[in-house]
Amino acid sequence: MVQTGGNSRKALIYWTAGVLAYMVAVFHRQSLGVTGIDAATRFGVGSAALSTLAMLQLLVYAAMQIPVGVLVDRLGSKRMLLAGAAVMALGQLLFAVSTGLVPAAAGRVLVGCGDAMTFISVIRVVSVWFPPRRNPLLVQLTGIIGQFGAVVSAVPLISSLHAYGWTPTFLCAAGLGVVALAVVAAGLRDRRPERAPQASAVRAAWAEPGTRLGMWTHAATQCSSAAFTMLWGYPFLVQGQGLSPRTAGVLLTALTLLAMACGPLLGYLAGRFPLRRSWMVLTVIGVTAGAWTLVLLWPGGHAPLWTLGLLMLALATNGPGSVIGFDYARTFNPAERIGVATGIVNGGGFAASMSLIALVGVVMDLQHDFRWAFAVQYPIWLLGAVQVVRYRTRTRRRAVVHPTPAPAPAPA
Repeated sequence: MVQTGGNSRKALIYWTAGVLAYMVAVFHRQSLGVTGIDAATRFGVGSAALSTLAMLQLLVYAAMQIPVGVLVDRLGSKRMLLAGAAVMALGQLLFAVSTGLVPAAAGRVLVGCGDAMTFISVIRVVSVWFPPRRNPLLVQLTGIIGQFGAVVSAVPLISSLHAYGWTPTFLCAAGLGVVALAVVAAGLRDRRPERAPQASAVRAAWAEPGTRLGMWTHAATQCSSAAFTMLWGYPFLVQGQGLSPRTAGVLLTALTLLAMACGPLLGYLAGRFPLRRSWMVLTVIGVTAGAWTLVLLWPGGHAPLWTLGLLMLALATNGPGSVIGFDYARTFNPAERIGVATGIVNGGGFAASMSLIALVGVVMDLQHDFRWAFAVQYPIWLLGAVQVVRYRTRTRRRAVVHPTPAPAPAPA
């Protein structure tokens, strides 16, 4: 582990290069969400077909999490980050020149594929180059700084789209992928794992109740915010709530900034009260469900701006809350399968997000009502909360904590 002196400065440089690549990946991931209305017009599709683009992107992302986790443990972070940046740039290039649904879908598949290679790789950079006591803070900071990519994908991307058009805007997005490729190539040095992962690493990680506790934590807390920011938030605010495009963009930007503020707070609380992490997760789920209930049941259908602001604040807790899932993966798995365990946790979260995006699209085509469409979140929250309690109980009963790169308190 790298701890002091010049090596510590080098570690910060390596981490910075990885975080910049992750920030660009978040930009690519979110770029469809704020352009959903324009995408529907360009490709001549309805809500269900539009949701297919985001669903395919997330499906590839989720499906690749475990294979990518294995590859990161075997090949190291730098190779995977380089591959991810190149694939995402190619996907945005294809999306920029597409005029039909099929090539556009292929572009989003490539974006999802490259995106899948990024976050896990940066988590491994933290595990390899920094001492255990700094891991939790740096993982939270990775998520927070990466969200600047979502900030850039909101108002600036909308403004560029309206000022310069579709193709120039997404060609510039592809150019950002090339910049990320260059930054990783020049600024990141890799280190191979001390022990190669065993062939049974996936099975062993899945058998660990703490891994599944992390997976359901990620799924239950992330899905609402992810579906909102990746596709349905902008149409909901503009078409469902009657806001102007610029006001909707400001609210989406505020959501991201609030999430960046919530991250350190939840990170501090999780570190300060590790035996209460699952209660934090359940609180995030409850607060999110409560805020949505207020907005969806508001008389007349158009909720006032202050209630939408409360919704943004509630959704802002989702991303930081989901990071607790990675803390469970780190806590209850040995170092040589951290990539695999992280992949399982991340894959579960994005599988839930993908399902929610698809369900909202289907209900919108059937009912043409955002209130009914977003009501499909409630069964997902209920299932997630039940599973968090279930695997918390199993983890407590097992009462065995594996050696990990960080302190390992039992969850509660």
